[in-house]
Amino acid sequence: MITPSERLSVVASRELAGRRTVFAGIGLPTLAASLAHLTVAPELEIVYESGVCGAHPSHLPETIADAVLITGAEAVLSMPALFGYVLQGGHIDVGFLGAAQIDRWGNLNSSVIGDWHSPKVRLPGSGGAMEVMANAREVFVVMRRHDRRSFVDELDFCTSPGPDRALAEGIRPLGAGVTKVVTELGILARGGVGEPLRLVAVQPGVTVAQVREATGWALEVADDVTEIEPPTGAELRLLREDVDPDRVYLR
Repeated sequence: MITPSERLSVVASRELAGRRTVFAGIGLPTLAASLAHLTVAPELEIVYESGVCGAHPSHLPETIADAVLITGAEAVLSMPALFGYVLQGGHIDVGFLGAAQIDRWGNLNSSVIGDWHSPKVRLPGSGGAMEVMANAREVFVVMRRHDRRSFVDELDFCTSPGPDRALAEGIRPLGAGVTKVVTELGILARGGVGEPLRLVAVQPGVTVAQVREATGWALEVADDVTEIEPPTGAELRLLREDVDPDRVYLR
């Protein structure tokens, strides 16, 4: 049986084909980047917020500060060097992020659910997500849950504004912002500034109507929506036996 985490990791990893550098968060982004390194992107350099570049860990890190990331890494940079030279220098192809909420323009909320002054849930906040959003050439988002509480018409709070929102405030980001969102139902994508997210692919057994019903805005749909290929036996074996044999993130 294929678990949701396995399916999301495999589908997200395929989207990294042809990319050279990825700024990966802990969790599903780490799984996807690690699997891509073994499959579609063997030259992929994984960069972590702790300053580790070109990590070659013996096993999956549990945090961005896990010592296993240091051993064998190509470089370990200070925070000013990582954010000032690598990110702001435009050297990251893909920033891989997660969020609690996302809107049609790819703006993200990872701060609070509900009112800021009296929230229902207080979340971890931005971390380096704002800098990744502004400076990576493009951003991929992996969402474990696709429903109207997560895919919303209006964010409860905007933690990481995409380029459309930033431009409205007179700020010109370097990157295109969120270009792909991988979920349990399918893949949403946008070309860049001025385009909303639209449905381009569905998971096996999922209909366009189901995705629209689970999305909190009037979701646009591509003319040629495709069905995502299920994970192959080889991809699952690598994920289960090589990437995360201890089930650190594979739930």
